[in-house]
Amino acid sequence: MKQSQRGLTLIGFVVVLCVVGFFAYCAMKLVPVYSEYMGVVKSMEQLAKEPGIGSRDVSEIRATLGLKFNVQYVDDTTIPPANIQVKKTGGATSVRVFYDKRVKFISNIDLLVSFDKTVNLGTGAGE
Repeated sequence: MKQSQRGLTLIGFVVVLCVVGFFAYCAMKLVPVYSEYMGVVKSMEQLAKEPGIGSRDVSEIRATLGLKFNVQYVDDTTIPPANIQVKKTGGATSVRVFYDKRVKFISNIDLLVSFDKTVNLGTGAGE
């Protein structure tokens, strides 16, 4: 009688464990970054839903967005004020937030994640 064995060897198990561990470590480093970005997107969408926001002054729009960032737990050091652009062109207002987030990964290896989101706030009149 010929019998065959099935299963994973110890070395095979260690290799699989290393691969799964590597991707789990990547996820642990990147999930908070994307979670914060979802807070940025949600803040911008809430800003766009505010009535009459397109007719407000640029500084007032920035202040309102800053308050919404605080509610969504967006870190103040993540997005410098220079990376928040409020443009009023042709009666329409838009807000663009763009930033890079550098995450320490392993030793001298960093992960760089770039984000860029634009939301139209509507026109100054009527909306």
